[in-house]
Amino acid sequence: MTKNLLFATILSISALLNAQNSTEKELELIETPEQIDNYLELKKSKENKLITFNEEKHKTILANELFELSTGGIKTVKTNFEKTIYKVVEKTKTTNYRAAYIYLDGTKYSTNDLNTLRTKIINEYKNGAPFDFLASQYSMDENANRGGDLSWFAQGEMHPDFENEIINGNHALNDIFTIDVPSKNWYYVVLKTHEPKNISEIKVLKIVEDLD
Repeated sequence: MTKNLLFATILSISALLNAQNSTEKELELIETPEQIDNYLELKKSKENKLITFNEEKHKTILANELFELSTGGIKTVKTNFEKTIYKVVEKTKTTNYRAAYIYLDGTKYSTNDLNTLRTKIINEYKNGAPFDFLASQYSMDENANRGGDLSWFAQGEMHPDFENEIINGNHALNDIFTIDVPSKNWYYVVLKTHEPKNISEIKVLKIVEDLD
């Protein structure tokens, strides 16, 4: 508590007196979520934010450079017009899961037709049809354009019924199975494409300043 009050006081004095300390020096003081919130409140701008980078989902040069920093590390990027400062405030590893799916809208089929179609899809896959081809042919949402690939996701990001079957359903790699979410009229054919993987994530405080 005392540390946070001291931090807020230092920032307030810096803002009021227009002190010559750089933003990088100010960011060195930030350690806790409360301090991050206070700093973003002080530096009000849509461009200033706390963002999360996932090692598998974010493959840019900037993301790679930020992952190389330790917690507390700072990177500054300058252009002719502005300066962007990034501070890594947290590094974690989270178990992620990956599968591919074919979505069928339960409002468009009777129960019998739905089950018949899913059996047909599964049989076609077992007889050699690539799952991405089947997804592009049958899936009724945008994932059809990605061959059904769900990409990596962590627990809590999907509907509980859907992710629980993928995470806890005791399915082996390359198993094909069905998932029902009747409360939403969502019905799936799912292929387990990857084993669970621990993926690094970083939380980064981003501050943008105009250059005079």
